[in-house]
Amino acid sequence: MSKRYVGLALCLAACTPTLNWREVPLEGGAVALFPCKPEHLARTLSLAGQPVTMTLHACQAAGLRFAVAQADVRSPARVNAALAALVAAQARNLQTLLPLSEPVQVPGMTSNVQARRYVLEGRRPDGSAVQAQLLVFAHGTQVLQATVLDGTSDAAAVRTFMDALHVR
Repeated sequence: MSKRYVGLALCLAACTPTLNWREVPLEGGAVALFPCKPEHLARTLSLAGQPVTMTLHACQAAGLRFAVAQADVRSPARVNAALAALVAAQARNLQTLLPLSEPVQVPGMTSNVQARRYVLEGRRPDGSAVQAQLLVFAHGTQVLQATVLDGTSDAAAVRTFMDALHVR
């Protein structure tokens, strides 16, 4: 009888998805679809020369790190510079140059020429290679950056995460 339960437990474990997708509402009306339960962290930092409170929603699943960072820059005149600063900071953190990008259209976003998607090939502080899939956009004065680190191994998960972003 106990072998039967062990077999059932193994079968159920095999059926458990590695990526357990869930919709997560963010401040300002944005919504993200995470494959794991994100942790939330907020801190004040300088973005494009202005102090802002940056909130990070992040989790790790299937060897990938999924994150959405957001901040309210409080003025439409600061949005472009803030989006550019987010991308530049990510490139600097990965010790790489900014690659070519493609424009994006996130449902419900505020139209902006800085709304773009990037694939950055860089290095971690220990020198190991890393890839970041990056998408930046704005909704009003909220700037958002969605990132998947090491997204080369699961293109479908990266696409699901990025394509599900929207603003209500």
